[in-house]
Amino acid sequence: MKGHIVPDVLAPGLRLVFCGTAPSRASAAARAYYARPGNRFWPALHAAGFTPRRFQPAEYARLPELGIGLTDLCKAHSGNDDELPQGALDAGALRAKISRYRPGVVAFTSKNAAKAFLGREVAYGWQAERVGETRLYVLPSPSGQATRFWDERWWRELAAALAPPGRVRVPGP
Repeated sequence: MKGHIVPDVLAPGLRLVFCGTAPSRASAAARAYYARPGNRFWPALHAAGFTPRRFQPAEYARLPELGIGLTDLCKAHSGNDDELPQGALDAGALRAKISRYRPGVVAFTSKNAAKAFLGREVAYGWQAERVGETRLYVLPSPSGQATRFWDERWWRELAAALAPPGRVRVPGP
């Protein structure tokens, strides 16, 4: 879309949409999600069992084949959360996207993103609120700048909850 640094990867009926705050400068330069070296998003996606192999940032547009989408609360700016202009995080636009596409789950890839959307402090894991039928989940940030908060178990918990009944989930290395 015009003005989007990295385009939304959304379609009706996705089982899961990951939502960050804004693209990093590296992601903006690459025009790809989670492209900064040291970001754990792509390794965690595979290790938790969401993807059959480790995808590269440039392959982000292939995720809908797996029922996964991507978006950010801020589509027109890039950088660290503390560098974004006041009002750049657009919770209303995300709420409209969720209402339009109706994914099964929106997983925020940081507490900051979830807090901006929900307007309150959050804990990792499932949230009490829903948007229509869409459930909300908060993950530790995969950013290399958030290493002290990293815990892959939340990613694995979400993947296990979304695994089809009867499917044996084999975690990656």
